[in-house]
Amino acid sequence: MPIELNEDMFVLGVWGIIFLIFILNLFRSIRLVPTKSAYIVERLGKYHSTLDAGFHALIPFFDKVAYIHDLKEESIDVPPQECFSCDEVNITVDGVIYISIVDPVKASYGIVDYRFAAMQLAQTTTRSVIGTLDLDRTFEERDLISAKVVDVLDQAGEIWGIRVHRYEIKNLSPPYTVKNAMEMQVNAERERRAVLAKSEGDKQAKINRSEGVKMEMINHSEGEMQKQINEAEGKAEEILTIANATAESIEKLAEVIEAPGGENALKMQLGEQYLRQLRGLNKEGTKIVLPGNMADFDHWIKNIGLVK
Repeated sequence: MPIELNEDMFVLGVWGIIFLIFILNLFRSIRLVPTKSAYIVERLGKYHSTLDAGFHALIPFFDKVAYIHDLKEESIDVPPQECFSCDEVNITVDGVIYISIVDPVKASYGIVDYRFAAMQLAQTTTRSVIGTLDLDRTFEERDLISAKVVDVLDQAGEIWGIRVHRYEIKNLSPPYTVKNAMEMQVNAERERRAVLAKSEGDKQAKINRSEGVKMEMINHSEGEMQKQINEAEGKAEEILTIANATAESIEKLAEVIEAPGGENALKMQLGEQYLRQLRGLNKEGTKIVLPGNMADFDHWIKNIGLVK
């Protein structure tokens, strides 16, 4: 009896374990796939299907989820590595890759570890591109290096089932001695530009001052010229006015002489003017010549003269 009891308990224990295993696999066959995820299902060791987001039920003991992939874009850090430029300068370079899975089946069976493969390929491509550039150009051609790495990774990504969105270089670190030399070069270039800018400023200031003096002299000369023109025009206008007045007076005098009694009136007026002149010249030491016969005054008045 004790032996039979032990055998029954052993059989019950075995069946209990089998039942638990069945229940466990039954629960494991129920899969809830999150959004932006993909489950690779194998049936009896062979690829069967890809589960998208949602509820899925598998066949226990026959189906299993072999790979789980996140379809969201992810970043992979590329560790620092030493590269040599075209002019044999050692540079330490690191970066970051942004990739995403576009074909979960290829990402599962096309390569063992697509992340590690992408990182290695990015490093080798970076070394090859930097090897064709001088040290100075490596700092200027970051976009060229990144574009080359993305192009190479895209070609490999078609087989691996991944897509490379971009590759960014985080740091380009030359040796300490080279860095000091570059800093000295930058400082010298900055000082050169400062001296050049100062000299250009002094040159422009001198030009501005000379232009100011030039404009001042031009304005002054133009003012003098305009002044002389105005004075000449004023004198010409004065002469013209006097000439016109003289002409008018001569014309009027001729009209008076031609008129009856005009000649006698003119003689009388000239006599009065002469007498006034004599009165004004009546000073000590002044000699006055008078005609011997005042009756010939008409003839004499035409030839009068003063002698000192």
